[in-house]
Amino acid sequence: MENVRIRFDGISKSYGALTVVNDLTLDIAEGEFVSLLGPSGSGKTTLLMMLAGFENPTAGTILLDGQPINDLPPHRRNMGVVFQSYALFPHMTVGENIAFPLQMRGTGRAEIAERVARVLDMVQLSALADRRPSQLSGGQQQRVALARALVFEPRVVLMDEPLGALDKQLREQMQLDIRALHNRLGLTIVFVTHDQSEALTMSDRIAVFNHGRIEQIGSPREIYDEPRTRFVAEFIGETNLAEGRVEDSAGAEARIALAAGGHVVAAVAEPVVRGQEVLLSIRPERIELAERPGGTGNSLAARVADCIYQGDHLRVQLDGGAHGFTVRLDRKSREWAPGTEVFAEFRPADCRVIAP
Repeated sequence: MENVRIRFDGISKSYGALTVVNDLTLDIAEGEFVSLLGPSGSGKTTLLMMLAGFENPTAGTILLDGQPINDLPPHRRNMGVVFQSYALFPHMTVGENIAFPLQMRGTGRAEIAERVARVLDMVQLSALADRRPSQLSGGQQQRVALARALVFEPRVVLMDEPLGALDKQLREQMQLDIRALHNRLGLTIVFVTHDQSEALTMSDRIAVFNHGRIEQIGSPREIYDEPRTRFVAEFIGETNLAEGRVEDSAGAEARIALAAGGHVVAAVAEPVVRGQEVLLSIRPERIELAERPGGTGNSLAARVADCIYQGDHLRVQLDGGAHGFTVRLDRKSREWAPGTEVFAEFRPADCRVIAP
């Protein structure tokens, strides 16, 4: 990777016998938006706190622009940090809150005024500079926290679940606002979240965490369309899983005999061998239903157990041994009556072999 801004080299963090981050290596490029995604306790926030300087690694080295920073205190790392709690000073105005990091750095009064005005305009809060945090909405307070993290022009911005306290509509709008700000300023952003939709919306790359390790890292499309492990397939979106055994393999595809009966051709990312037991992942929206077998590549006989209208889509539950797949159809699709005999059809490229 060219222009590496942040490098985690063999980083581990333990608290006594408990290992929270385990021998982790990760490069983040200059100007990249990387989300650390995973459930609570997976190590993502601990890694962010080590990068910020609030925690020390048990082993390994963190480098910023090629220089080790393990021993640098937080205020010398030149990183802006945004927390879920906002952490605004209630007795200060919006402008005073944003100015605070510059005052701590001994910046001149005229330059402080100029920079505060610039970031207030950037986050569209110029008209609220004299208000107190208590007079702002949650979304406005989050914008103030973001402006305070940007005002001293940091090399890196770290965000720890910054949108978790907002309601759904406001959270989705802030996701787009932060994404637009990143694109406009070319910031390097490391963003911690447990919300897979949030990570898919905002990120250049997503690192999926599980038990202190990165299970998979890639673009949102790669993470969603090409999961490498069961954990990633289930944690990112919704998936159907089926057990099977490899009958034959050639190139990027393999023919799989399903444990529940029938055969499919599936895409493989890693080599497999004949007789190997595998697990398949098929996303609900990649399956089509038909009254008779078609030409999409894979066709499995099943029966409709239920068909539910959910506004923007139809959710169809199939019953057919282990082919009890969930199918997501366009809202304008046919509403299949329960008990209807159907064929679940999907392309080999949409049926992925993942680690068992």
